Amino acid sequence: MTEPQPDPSSGAQSPGSPERDSRPGPAQEASPMAGLAAEYAAKAGLHRTHDGHVDVLRSAGGVQGIAESILPGLVFLVAFTITRELTLSLVAALASAAVFTVVRLVQRRPLTQALAGVVGVGISAWLANTTGKAEDFYLPGFFTNAGYILAMALSIFLKWPVAGLLFGFIRNEGLDWRKDPDRVKAYQLGTWIIVAVLALRLVVQVPLYLMGADGLAALATTRLIMGAPLYILGVWIAWLATRPAPVDAGTDSSGEDTGLKA
Repeated sequence: MTEPQPDPSSGAQSPGSPERDSRPGPAQEASPMAGLAAEYAAKAGLHRTHDGHVDVLRSAGGVQGIAESILPGLVFLVAFTITRELTLSLVAALASAAVFTVVRLVQRRPLTQALAGVVGVGISAWLANTTGKAEDFYLPGFFTNAGYILAMALSIFLKWPVAGLLFGFIRNEGLDWRKDPDRVKAYQLGTWIIVAVLALRLVVQVPLYLMGADGLAALATTRLIMGAPLYILGVWIAWLATRPAPVDAGTDSSGEDTGLKA
């Protein structure tokens, strides 16, 4: 089962939802690499509200995206708890993931997230079916989680923290934040916060996995709780922790509008 991640279908706009303003601000235009930051944030599915704040729910994929990430695991747990039939439970989980692909086809929305979910559930189902151990359904998620931890930690040490690439786009900082050591440190801290969330998943869930069948129910439950809900909380705390210092009247020393918003 894949971990809940931001919805990569960033180009989709749901009816009634605030339109994401992707136009570059002054700080973005001044940086020759600002386009890369904007592209990275867009591919990560990061959204912002009309007043310049991060829209955490939409960035997590919205209600539908969150459902796509947690329902297959929930279906697997319920089916296996009731039937104790591994194959039947795996088929049910795969079917629930496939339903979301059909829903997106009907909605004419990008299929990226739904297809990624089907592939992730398919790998998890294949592994569990191969080993005959129900708890192995959750094993691939550990490696995915560890991969994100390593990538984010590397970005911190290279002074290109992921939080800066994402939040800098939302705040119209582009890559200009890299010129300010204090902003770099703030975004390194924000990235560490997200890393801590991912690491906490492993600290809690790996021991449950090692318990085998006895820890399956607790493992599945913590995967649900520590998935989208914990991700949303971590991103929001990281956003607050990286808030730029207030600027008088929204201008910089030259008197121009900086476009920065906390």
